[in-house]
Amino acid sequence: MSELTRQQFFAAIAPTIVLIRQQGSPILPSVRLAQSLLETGGVIHAWNNLGGIKVGGGKLTPYWRGDAVTKGTWEFIGGQEVKEKAAFRAYRTLYHYYKDQDELFNNTRYAKVQEAKTALEQAEQIRLAGYATDPDYSSKIMSIITKYNLDAFDTATVKFKPEIGFEGASLVPVMVDQRLYCTAYLEKGITYIPVRKIAELFGAKVDWKSKKVYVNGVLVDTRLGGSTSFVKPRDVMNLLKIKLEWDTYAKVLFIN
Repeated sequence: MSELTRQQFFAAIAPTIVLIRQQGSPILPSVRLAQSLLETGGVIHAWNNLGGIKVGGGKLTPYWRGDAVTKGTWEFIGGQEVKEKAAFRAYRTLYHYYKDQDELFNNTRYAKVQEAKTALEQAEQIRLAGYATDPDYSSKIMSIITKYNLDAFDTATVKFKPEIGFEGASLVPVMVDQRLYCTAYLEKGITYIPVRKIAELFGAKVDWKSKKVYVNGVLVDTRLGGSTSFVKPRDVMNLLKIKLEWDTYAKVLFIN
């Protein structure tokens, strides 16, 4: 993928970062946005590894299933920059990458990263924990945060709270063409997506009559969450001629 402008880059990755923060990630959005730019230079490669996470011991997680790429990288060894090749984890989507990075940060080695309350503290603890060999890693992250006012994402992001009617549900991503399209609710193994979002995706017409919902003139079974009507994607799968895929490990819905 070609290099994006800084604003295009942040616009492409921010929705996923904000979602994961809403789900309870300890990493501040500003730190994650800045780190992603620092590690990639503003390029989103097909393998979606925006943080230089190496294969390491190769232990699988719900978000990394063993795919990898080998590429050149710079490391600081003995105070000198040295170019070498290494195997890096490859991810299906940005969501998988950031969730896998959280798996890494859940390691006791990064306990002080999780405890940090400010972007400055978090960036410094990431460096001290040995995430990167660059001695200026944290200062570079902070410079990016300041330059692009990324701390605004920290104050604007609030923890996820289910709508009335879905109090026991969790928030899950819905992907279209490997990119985050919207969010849905997952409750007792069943996914519910806003009916308008799925209709808009396929150019379908939605009508509300006497509190009943029709998609392309066909009555569909919906569930109300707050003031939004939700539908089980499978209930409209044949109607809209869509293919669904559920990632059991990462809990992600793919619509093709």
